[in-house]
Amino acid sequence: MSIARDSAASDTTPAPGAARAGTSTPGGSQGTLQLALATLGFLVNFWAWALLGPLGPGIKERLDLSFAAQSLLVAVPVVVGSLGRVPVGALTDRYGARVVFPLVTLATIVPVLTLSVVSSYPALIVTGFFLGIGGTAFAVGVPLVSGWYPPARRGFAIGVFGVGMGGTAIANFTTVRLADTYGARTPFLLVAAILAGYAILSFLLLRDAPGRARPTGSAWQRLSTVGRLTVTWQLCFLYAVGFGGFVAFSVYLPAYLRTAYGLDAADGALRTAGFVVLAVAARPLGGWLSDRLHPVPVLVWCFGGVAAFAVVQAFQPALMPVGTVALLGMAVLLGAASGAVFALVGKVAPADQVGAVTGLVGAAGGLGGFVPPLVMGWVYGSQGSYAIGLMLLSDVALAAAVFTAVKMAGLAARES
Repeated sequence: MSIARDSAASDTTPAPGAARAGTSTPGGSQGTLQLALATLGFLVNFWAWALLGPLGPGIKERLDLSFAAQSLLVAVPVVVGSLGRVPVGALTDRYGARVVFPLVTLATIVPVLTLSVVSSYPALIVTGFFLGIGGTAFAVGVPLVSGWYPPARRGFAIGVFGVGMGGTAIANFTTVRLADTYGARTPFLLVAAILAGYAILSFLLLRDAPGRARPTGSAWQRLSTVGRLTVTWQLCFLYAVGFGGFVAFSVYLPAYLRTAYGLDAADGALRTAGFVVLAVAARPLGGWLSDRLHPVPVLVWCFGGVAAFAVVQAFQPALMPVGTVALLGMAVLLGAASGAVFALVGKVAPADQVGAVTGLVGAAGGLGGFVPPLVMGWVYGSQGSYAIGLMLLSDVALAAAVFTAVKMAGLAARES
């Protein structure tokens, strides 16, 4: 079945409540407030989710870990946060973001506080597992924002919400510096306090959109329904490459810069934060371009550019200027691609199943970020070079560009 046929079924036979969600969506100050609250919640939960990444190199040296063990440590929260988006997205469809967002935020406080007192590798792995809860916040915010904005503005609105992934930049900017200046526990205590404050704020002010479509049936039935749509898995693949590439760089770039270019932990974390900031800024741009052009051509250009930059970086050029240009170029393109994929979700997902679709697609994006750090660590440990891993990234990005251009051209033509 082609994507055009799947999306046509979604658009021409909307689920109950879909029309209501598209036509009676309030705008103005209330919609802006809810978008701001959702973005803030995404940011603080992602800040918590990314705490182990900048500390990874220091933990490796302190515990004398292998490259593979370090990669596993920073990847565990990613995979848990990714898989957790599936049930959390379904729960958001059922109970609404007003209920689920504060609960996810409160649950994230526990592993953050635990990280301030544990030090052994097994304890860090277990705590990192539960830290992954913070990564599920994405699947709460997308259906909330989608409900407050009509389709013509949804791509940009979801792109603005995606700015919340800048929480990983804050983690890279602050974690090592706070630990070095004020003590190892300081970053965790600070983030836990901010999470608690947001949980209270969201409980008081967060509101689901009027006329929100409430699904029928169990969470498993809803996931099974969206899982039978070919378009769901096509979106999963694209988001695994776009957002997965961003996540992989955001958690592994400090280790890569330290090993490949000899940077210290603080400098590596600072440069990684710059990578994240550019990706975050580009995400609304990807949504805005998708609203005005179409997500399909935006994705083709983004993935094609990532493939080219990855080839350049595979030869490990001098960090200034070529390496920096290649890495930051990938940041912009991966961020824009992430925004474009969810602009496409807003066009083709049934209104009462946005949370379930978001959960599956978001899980794929997070899992796309779980595999590359493990591959990079294994490749470097066995070959002493990152070239093979970067060439694999180029191959996958090029495949995504070709897949989008060939398999989704019908969708772009039908909606033009």
